[in-house]
Amino acid sequence: MNLKHIIPFFIGVLLSFSLTAKDIYVSPDGNDSKDGTKKFPLKTISAAQKLAIGILESGNETEVTVWLAGGIYPIAGPLEFNLLNSNRENVSLMFKAQKGESPVISGGMEITGWSKNSDGFWEAPLPASLKGMDNFRELFISGKRAIRARFPNEGYLHVKKAGEDRRTNFFFEKEDFPIPKKPEGLELVFLHDWSISRIGIKEIDAAKNQLFTVDSIGAKSPAFFTIDNWEPNPRYFLENAPEFLDADYEWIFHNDSKKFILKLPEGINPNNLQVVVPLSEGLISIIGEENQPVKNIHFEGITFQFSKWEIPEKGYCGVQACHFDPRPSTGGWSVVPAAITSVWAENISFKGCSFKNFGGSGIWFGTGSKNCKVEDSELMDISGNGIMIGEGQDRIVNGDPWWKSAPDQVALANSIENSKISQIGAQFYGAVGIWCGLTAETKIKNNEVFDLPYTGISVGWMWSPEPTPARQNIISGNHIHDIMKILSDGGGIYMLGLQPGSKILNNRIHNVEVNAGRAESNGMFLDEGITDVLVERNLVYNIAKSPLRFHRATVNLVRENYFFCKDGNPPIRYNTTQEEDIRKVDNKFFSAGEPTYQRELKKAIIRWEKKNR
Repeated sequence: MNLKHIIPFFIGVLLSFSLTAKDIYVSPDGNDSKDGTKKFPLKTISAAQKLAIGILESGNETEVTVWLAGGIYPIAGPLEFNLLNSNRENVSLMFKAQKGESPVISGGMEITGWSKNSDGFWEAPLPASLKGMDNFRELFISGKRAIRARFPNEGYLHVKKAGEDRRTNFFFEKEDFPIPKKPEGLELVFLHDWSISRIGIKEIDAAKNQLFTVDSIGAKSPAFFTIDNWEPNPRYFLENAPEFLDADYEWIFHNDSKKFILKLPEGINPNNLQVVVPLSEGLISIIGEENQPVKNIHFEGITFQFSKWEIPEKGYCGVQACHFDPRPSTGGWSVVPAAITSVWAENISFKGCSFKNFGGSGIWFGTGSKNCKVEDSELMDISGNGIMIGEGQDRIVNGDPWWKSAPDQVALANSIENSKISQIGAQFYGAVGIWCGLTAETKIKNNEVFDLPYTGISVGWMWSPEPTPARQNIISGNHIHDIMKILSDGGGIYMLGLQPGSKILNNRIHNVEVNAGRAESNGMFLDEGITDVLVERNLVYNIAKSPLRFHRATVNLVRENYFFCKDGNPPIRYNTTQEEDIRKVDNKFFSAGEPTYQRELKKAIIRWEKKNR
């Protein structure tokens, strides 16, 4: 191509770009009555969203980028993305931080006007705009979760004996805790092996040392969720009473006076801090239809902060991975909802984003989500699950469970890569860092998952070898550590149900050192129905029990792994599994009592780090 052809070619390219792409600018100092140019930016995310969608629906542009300046963008409810009125295909909408800027989409409200009361606590009135609200579960001080007043401040109390029905009451030791004057708002936090209950207290009989709750402690189904079915003298603590307000950074909301009460160290004034309560129930909602998914919405370099979720009136009683039985019952399990949700959506992405201080779960690529991605992002301080992909078994299509009648509706080819996930399960300890239900071709690669009360990564949701659409899921190159810090019967990686062609490759799992319940905590736990799964080149060490456990599994391949075991623990444990069904090839097993243990462990860690830089 000579010069006289090159110049018209590039002019054509530029003209084409100008006709198909549009930039909108937003700043906290902007004005929604302006046109959204760089010189005259808009002020709010909602105004920018409305303008961008209008441009795409007009047919004049195929791509719109909303550029966010640094600062806080408050929202009162989730930003909703639905189908375009024009039903246009192949259009794209991007929300992106301006270079060097740190925009925050916030679902919280700052609490101001703090003063010291006669007891030496700080108190602030309920803002007039929140009149009528009386249930606040979370308070954040400069981005750090404050502690809703609890007893004991650290550790746990222990049930002395279950009541007669083994469900709604139990006995405690005399003078175990200060008896609150009023039971209203008082909450019991009860630990089962792999889940918890948070439930209101109906009455405390101080004469009989007996505590009664407003409903059953533990899920009503399965039937084994009784008070005394778990660890001996199961653990619990109490929360949200003025009598428990005795430690720095504890707080309560006093419903009678409509005031927030906060205890801080001497010399720290909350008027000089950002004190926030979450108000918005969700931040992003992307909802399409089965035959017309919402497509091509992207977020880059944005912080999503403060989202609210209120537990059911009669309590949150977990089953597994933040699934719980609804009260009143609606037939199936419910799940703690996410602040960021997609249903029937394709090619949705979050890159270089941060998600923190959520009252529910973090991100959920749900029913019919395809080719959605989280990459180079960070999630921390999330009450429920961190990232969820797919769904469970309960949804009904044409009178049957969806996975039987409409298996093509499976969440497909979604991925989580190069992200950091920590402090998950801040309220609901049975939460999982990354949870995948019945999903296909999911990729979970090169993430760091750590500082969790329960399991790191969980894939699968069928307690049998019955076929489902789940298949070819890959868990590869992840660094999973310091997990299972409160609960038990899980592991760094938990896999469940038939999902042929799935692989667990080159993961590093360590520091799974607490084993409080009846069942083991493991490096990897492959549960009922697992068949045709490859477990290869994983490094597992500093585990309370066996590095790998199978339960009711069939034929699988375990190859070229490095398993470092504590004395007395086998490298692989087989629960109701035929050992000969697990093919083992070229694995390296080391026991802590061997003289070469530390040297070989150091070498294995160096090899893994070199490979995964």
